[in-house]
Amino acid sequence: MNEPTNRADPALPEDFTIDLSVEAGAWGDQDALLQLCSRAVAVTLASGLEIVPNSELSVVLTDDSAIQVLNRNWREKDKPTNVLSFPGSDPEGDRYGPLLGDIVVAHETVMREAEEMGIEFPAHLTHLFVHGLLHLFDYDHLDEEEAEVMETKERQIMASLGYEDPYVDRPLLVEGE
Repeated sequence: MNEPTNRADPALPEDFTIDLSVEAGAWGDQDALLQLCSRAVAVTLASGLEIVPNSELSVVLTDDSAIQVLNRNWREKDKPTNVLSFPGSDPEGDRYGPLLGDIVVAHETVMREAEEMGIEFPAHLTHLFVHGLLHLFDYDHLDEEEAEVMETKERQIMASLGYEDPYVDRPLLVEGE
């Protein structure tokens, strides 16, 4: 288990902190993971999301067994998933923070999905950082209309990051389907 890392990408707001911790799984180089996460968060925030000063995001990198427990306890789905988001505080108007919340990602599921989709692991992980962060800003995919709004924003952010459309040749991700 590693201690949280409190460093930010230069493109992030100066007073913004990402607490990245590796709790389980074969994640590899924590500095490279933080850089990937910081870049995804910076571009996502720059897409029009507003935060209060001194905001903080927690990112927990774990394994399938740990995320399965969270998924069972919080969503009543007894299986691993790729990413879970837990909002930290209610927004002040259109601005979120200071505790944006937690994003939890499972290594084995992300690795398996990347292989199944034929994409590079960093591209899929970046997409899940973006997806998880958007959930903290009340974006969702509970129905087709919400899914279209969220996925359009994800496509724009991923393009800004230099990645291909994460939903190309895939149907809308509507919760419960």
